Amino acid sequence: MILQDAIDEFLIYLTSVRTLSENTVIGYRNDLVHLTDFLEKDASVESVTKEQLMTSIGYLSQKKMASASINRYIAAVRTLFAYCKKVGHIERNPALELKTVKLPKRIPKYLTENEIDQLCSMPTKKELLWENRDKAVFEMLYSSGCRVSELANLKFSDFTDGFHAALVRGKGKKDRYVYFEEDAQKALKNYLDDRRKMFVDLNMEDTCDYVFVNQRGGHLSVRGISWILSRYFRIIL
Repeated sequence: MILQDAIDEFLIYLTSVRTLSENTVIGYRNDLVHLTDFLEKDASVESVTKEQLMTSIGYLSQKKMASASINRYIAAVRTLFAYCKKVGHIERNPALELKTVKLPKRIPKYLTENEIDQLCSMPTKKELLWENRDKAVFEMLYSSGCRVSELANLKFSDFTDGFHAALVRGKGKKDRYVYFEEDAQKALKNYLDDRRKMFVDLNMEDTCDYVFVNQRGGHLSVRGISWILSRYFRIIL
């Protein structure tokens, strides 16, 4: 069977049997174009060798294709030949031992001190969401260096020595103390004043032990804090 015919059959299989989305199938098709471009147009699927596939990967690398794109190509080739082996088009799978290329490590982006100051003042300037609560979130994250998940799960019972320090549970269920500077403590107290007033206005009893709550009085989850952060980050970055 000609390689192109095998690819066409494989794409139909992805659509009709595996019921993958149209965009996913298009992605497979686009990746496999590199294979047919590299090999002869009338190459048979049975004649493709491991060495040819490895050379095609090197060819894409020489063309300065991104490592992530090369790995996507390798995944598509693996899936194609696994299908061909399954349906009996080939006796031996030449893509079985293909290995992905190493992805370059990206240097994480850090906020500058000026950007941190902008972020902490943003709730007051923009009057978005809940001003005092959001400012307390930013100040406490910045002051303590704790993770979003640790802050979201912070309870009043975790605090020691007033609001100066708290015991949090991090990765691996390891407990540690984090410390809050004066600005963070002040922002937290302002938020707690708001919180008490909110529960009075809602005519609800404040029984939530979690420090941060949403505007309905429920626990503000990790997802909720992450969403708040993303709203403000889009403004300053």
